[in-house]
Amino acid sequence: MMNTKLYKIVLNLAGELVDAAQRKNQTRFDALYAELKALCIENESTDKDHPVQWETLADFTDEFEDAVLLYEKALAKAVEINAKDYMSSIAYSIATMQIELGQIEAAITSLENAKVSANKIADKELKTEIDELLEKLSAK
Repeated sequence: MMNTKLYKIVLNLAGELVDAAQRKNQTRFDALYAELKALCIENESTDKDHPVQWETLADFTDEFEDAVLLYEKALAKAVEINAKDYMSSIAYSIATMQIELGQIEAAITSLENAKVSANKIADKELKTEIDELLEKLSAK
């Protein structure tokens, strides 16, 4: 179970990061990103450690290779607490990064893992996105 206060902080930072990005305010974006990263590091290996903070950090990471590493950390934490919704969305995000990096086989594996996790979640939109992307890659 995620700490509600932490969730609100992460959600707030994500909103501010989106706002800074839309306004093309790189200085503000970098400061907020550093704040989110510090929060992740501070909470790592404590009872406040949760996949959502790592997934959010990865979402705002520009370099695909760096983002994949952060998503993988988030995925490990999601597996640890058996959070199928996070496991599905994170594996899907990893797959999209792997596609960008030209790692199609790895992306297919990530999507297959996402599909297994998604079996037990309510998010039909995510399930459809996983299925469609897996179908598209498998057809190549």
